[in-house]
Amino acid sequence: MKIICSDKAPEALGPYSQAVQIGFTLCISGQIAINRETGEMVQSSIEAETEQVMANIEAILEEAGYGFRNVCKTTIYATDINDFAAINGVYGKYFKTEPPARSFVQVAALPKGARVEIETIASK
Repeated sequence: MKIICSDKAPEALGPYSQAVQIGFTLCISGQIAINRETGEMVQSSIEAETEQVMANIEAILEEAGYGFRNVCKTTIYATDINDFAAINGVYGKYFKTEPPARSFVQVAALPKGARVEIETIASK
């Protein structure tokens, strides 16, 4: 088991790792829209929030030597199911061909007032 920590993604908010690699499988903890440089949440729009989430995931993937092409499963948590289309619009730009398996779940609340959180599993 190898702990993955990117200095280009936000630090963990609690007792967990950004990601854990076991063999060829990389499990990335749920990412919210914290900008690593400012430490602030990006919340100007659901699209901007989702872009920051995807940038955080990308930084962790790259730190481990993976890319979006290696992502096999994601789970999206959103506080409003009505944001489904807007989140999909941003998310889809990262998976133009052969998108991964995915779940999309509405939840009551997310850390730091986030409206979207995405967890990711990748494999080589």
